[in-house]
Amino acid sequence: MRIGQLARLVGIDTQTIRFYEQQGLLPPPDRQKNGYRVYTEEHGKRLAFIRRCRILDLSLAETSELQSYQDDPHQPCSAVNALLDEHISHVRSQIAALQAVEKQLVSLRAGCNDDREVERCGVLAGIREGSMYQQ
Repeated sequence: MRIGQLARLVGIDTQTIRFYEQQGLLPPPDRQKNGYRVYTEEHGKRLAFIRRCRILDLSLAETSELQSYQDDPHQPCSAVNALLDEHISHVRSQIAALQAVEKQLVSLRAGCNDDREVERCGVLAGIREGSMYQQ
């Protein structure tokens, strides 16, 4: 199949497929005499795997590592679990950071009501007065 067909099948853009090829996540396809790439069902399976990894916010490096484990299926799962545990920790840190941002936004929003004019807006004043170095 050609790149457009593969893109529609997996639900990603053709440029993304080319990017994954350049990053080594997708093996290069064979080419026809006219230079068109020819993809196989295996390319589709690998792309679907990559897409699911990206939905889980796994990095390209993590995805590549998981692919390497998948390509050598007779090894223990402990390395896969360790990678996922590390990613879970990273996600939890992101959640905590986003909750802190949410708290700041709620606090800013509480400082203003709709009856004010913009020049007396509590939200804008709170942003102006807050230190750019605070977290």
